[in-house]
Amino acid sequence: MTQAWKKWRWDGLGLSIAGLCLVHCLVTTLLLAFLASASGVLLNSVIHETGLFLAILFGVLALGKGFWDHGLFTPAIVGAAGIGMMAGALTLPHGLMEIVWTVLGVICLALGHFLNHRASA
Repeated sequence: MTQAWKKWRWDGLGLSIAGLCLVHCLVTTLLLAFLASASGVLLNSVIHETGLFLAILFGVLALGKGFWDHGLFTPAIVGAAGIGMMAGALTLPHGLMEIVWTVLGVICLALGHFLNHRASA
């Protein structure tokens, strides 16, 4: 396994999960606009809590390892802000504001992973 792959694997995994979360949020919004009956499954709190748990887990692993390697706070702070936005969105009632804060949080977390990867390269 090359050194570049070792540095990229956690951030790449974090970015992939962030992308899946973003797709989930957008697809759920579109599906809910057309299929109200789908909301029971797609808005299940277990899906959102599991996604947040994974975001925190991979964020801590990737951003923490990145900080350990390069010593820059910015990627970790940006990523932590994204996780905070996502966690805060879980406290909101299902609707537009929850979606907006979740998507902003995912984008912010993905930016943190991207900055972490760039700093490690």
